Amino acid sequence: MTKSELRKYKETLEAKQAELVAFVRNREGIAIEKSPDALDEVQHAAERELAIRNLDRESNLLRNVRAALRRIDEGSFGVCLHCEEDISPKRLAAVPWAPFCIQCQESADRHRAMAGDDAEEFDDMLVNAA
Repeated sequence: MTKSELRKYKETLEAKQAELVAFVRNREGIAIEKSPDALDEVQHAAERELAIRNLDRESNLLRNVRAALRRIDEGSFGVCLHCEEDISPKRLAAVPWAPFCIQCQESADRHRAMAGDDAEEFDDMLVNAA
């Protein structure tokens, strides 16, 4: 990968990181609001649950973006963490924070679907196996 390509990915990742940091810092949606009306309470709880899920998703994405920036600094960006093959340029263009090639990602997704809550353990296993 050329230095100009790496610089482009780094700029893209840094912009995404700034966007996600701003989103993660805004936690107003998870504030607990009391209401005398039971229906309003249910509505507030549903909105809070959605805000928490969004915050969790964006926090995970932020971790992935920061990990990709570390890989750029370490010189291992664009290499699958599991099989150590190059990640395709098309995949990196679409998902610059991708830690795995498409084949390893599909394998991880299949296992995650079957494992449910043990998905993080599988991710750790993939990374540590490489």
